[in-house]
Amino acid sequence: MITYWQQIEGLFVRTKKSEIDTSLPLWIDARNVTRDESTELQETYNIEQDHILDILDPDELSRIEDGEGGYILTIVRVPVYDPAAETPYFTVPIGIIIKGKVIITICWTDSEVIKDFSANRVRNIRLTDFPSFIVQIMNRANLNFLRYLKEINRRSTSIQNEMRMEIENKEIMLLLGLEKSLVYFTTSLKSNSLLLEKMRTTKLIKFDEDDLDFVEGVKIDNRQAIEMADTYSNILFGVMDAFSSVTSNNLNNVMKKLAIINLVMMAPTFVTSFFGMNYKLPFENLPGYIPVIIATVLCLISVFLCSLLLNFNKEKIHARKSARKLTKKQRRSVKAEKRRIKKQEKKLK
Repeated sequence: MITYWQQIEGLFVRTKKSEIDTSLPLWIDARNVTRDESTELQETYNIEQDHILDILDPDELSRIEDGEGGYILTIVRVPVYDPAAETPYFTVPIGIIIKGKVIITICWTDSEVIKDFSANRVRNIRLTDFPSFIVQIMNRANLNFLRYLKEINRRSTSIQNEMRMEIENKEIMLLLGLEKSLVYFTTSLKSNSLLLEKMRTTKLIKFDEDDLDFVEGVKIDNRQAIEMADTYSNILFGVMDAFSSVTSNNLNNVMKKLAIINLVMMAPTFVTSFFGMNYKLPFENLPGYIPVIIATVLCLISVFLCSLLLNFNKEKIHARKSARKLTKKQRRSVKAEKRRIKKQEKKLK
């Protein structure tokens, strides 16, 4: 969808194509563009087809260059949140084309950054100063990066709290999606940082002193977002590693219990297998209830051995041994302390 905006008294006003005032700068907002709309922009403003394809490429990195049609192309990566996607937080490129009194923003999907501009939620915008307009877009992108990073941190913390109770595959996949989002954010932020450095040194765009100060502030926010993304990524990587170790440890405990049960059940299985091969059974001449009693006793012994081996805990045994090694004086002091505590409880009652 292509919309046309002009700034009147400091606010963006949507205008029809037939009612555009040619004496004022024009902002063309192209979001969720179709093939016909991209072809229309390409033919109307003499934009190279390769540049249109680069803008519509989801993996295109940030850069600035000039085109043969007498325009300047700038590609900036901005964050996007889509709860229905496999990776909810990702980044997309926005192409910014400056040609004469017209500035065109092109994006293959919707973007919260461009929405803020069209809704007049961004202050101190001057459409007459196109370089400042580009830096404003990058500044708004940095603010959204920081906001989404905080949301990712909160979501990962809540998922970790749920995984402490019970680890499920769904929660692991959610953490993997957040980890991928942090990787996308880090890559895009570093690409935007290189773009800011190049914009200061290039001759394609000229900044005044106020714009240069603003660029320095945007660079600081960009570095802060990069550090936050790296920190959260390292934390999430450590959490995933820790939960994988916990899962492996739980699996080892389960396999240990199954091995104990298997070892205990091997003896009765061996006996029944041996006497099942045309051998006379023991106690076969006794009354019918005696073999049943013997089999029941053997089953109870097997169950007791299984429970004893499964509940075997080295730490408890070590604690008991250390308690036995206490001297008589230490035992007396412990008993005296217990008596004192009981007396205090009685007084409180």
